[in-house]
Amino acid sequence: MQNLEVVIGIENHIELKTKTKIFSPGTITFNATPNSKVHPIDMGYPGTLPILNEKAVELALRACKAFSMKIDPLMKFDRKNYYYSDLSKGFQITQQFHPIGKEGYLGIVDINGKEKKIEIERLHLEEDTAKQIINQDEIYLDYNRAGIGLIEVVTKPVFTNAHDVCAYLKKIRETVLFLGVSDAKMNEGSLRCDVNISLRPVGYKELGTKVEIKNLNSINNVERAINFEINRQTQLISTGKEIQQETRRYDDKTRKTVLMRSKGGALDYKYFPEPNIPPIQLEKKWIENIINSNNKLPDQIRKEYFEKFKFKEVELNQLLTEPVNVEFFEASLKYTKKHQLVLNYLNAEIQAFLNEKNLTITQTQLTPENLGNLINKLDKEEISSKQSKTILLEMLKKEISIDEVISKMNIKQITDVKQIKNILEPIFGQNKKLLEEYDNRPERVNKFFMGQLMKETRGQVSPKIGQKIIEELIAKYK
Repeated sequence: MQNLEVVIGIENHIELKTKTKIFSPGTITFNATPNSKVHPIDMGYPGTLPILNEKAVELALRACKAFSMKIDPLMKFDRKNYYYSDLSKGFQITQQFHPIGKEGYLGIVDINGKEKKIEIERLHLEEDTAKQIINQDEIYLDYNRAGIGLIEVVTKPVFTNAHDVCAYLKKIRETVLFLGVSDAKMNEGSLRCDVNISLRPVGYKELGTKVEIKNLNSINNVERAINFEINRQTQLISTGKEIQQETRRYDDKTRKTVLMRSKGGALDYKYFPEPNIPPIQLEKKWIENIINSNNKLPDQIRKEYFEKFKFKEVELNQLLTEPVNVEFFEASLKYTKKHQLVLNYLNAEIQAFLNEKNLTITQTQLTPENLGNLINKLDKEEISSKQSKTILLEMLKKEISIDEVISKMNIKQITDVKQIKNILEPIFGQNKKLLEEYDNRPERVNKFFMGQLMKETRGQVSPKIGQKIIEELIAKYK
């Protein structure tokens, strides 16, 4: 590796968030019964004609704007001709010669912690192919995916390591997610990654023989596949063997890349203009209206929240994993001023519940108003932290107000000083020997008595009042 350098380029296929497919009225439903969402247009039946989905063009324009790309207002499509089992009609409608966007970039923080612009060569629209399910020596085909609208985003070969590739993938995912362009779920295939890797002697300008790794479905697998392939190619070169131009896939079980097929050049596809879709001239005003109405991007939100709330970067990154979390956060601030507590609950207890149930926050019964009211009661010490978590769990499951939960579960907060002292006095009387350790281990002694108090009251004592009384009794007895 001392005499070789790595060159990597990325191609992302991103499913567009439309209700119907890009060239047909076929509906889109994830996880539907295989081959139940198939349309004759997408299968290329004789006599069928494609009709371009306007929403797909709109979403592509939004992405072009976010990636600072030059937009081509003249829409032209081409046929990419090849035979493969996942393409029943023998060709794919794409934009080989006239991409809707070109010459853009996306900023990342690179492996050295520096800001870096990743150059994006092109963004074009195309249709998806059928999904292949490999089961040992058999391949099953699900044509539900055939015809779903995609944008393909192609970088220049500017990466030199797996870290920067993963940083770019995270950035492109959150960008299209917050724009509403795509669900961008790698595990469901709505965001897929093809990696092109080559090695060359240090100082050479020409690229080495390129190997493509197709359809990587997680950021972890992207990193593993790149590192494995770099090592594989290095070993081949060091033993005098030739790198073959080929397409490979990553095997989760063996954690190795596996040969799929030899790779031909672009001329093998025999591109020609799509005869059934004439050129379409997009109106300048229509384009401007779309790109000027883009949602806020994650970097804008990060900057605003950091300046306004002084949140930590790790907290912000967790909140920004889903746009609906940000919307819920902002809606909750209409009912409470405790922004840090809102963030804490969203990132901790609420997110744990969502992960366990595989839900988004909009699929729960919790409302921003109820979360705000819960935090206000906690802040006023009308409920304890432990009680708040019990109440929150109930509100996530049922459409119920905090007062209804408190009444139903008979939750109360003990704040009466005399009552708390009466509970603590016997506990201190039974543990006088422990008080001798206080000067050396005050924290341990404090925690013990607080724990016993909470145990006796089932967590219904105000921690602040309870702690104050414990300190008074320690001073009295020790």
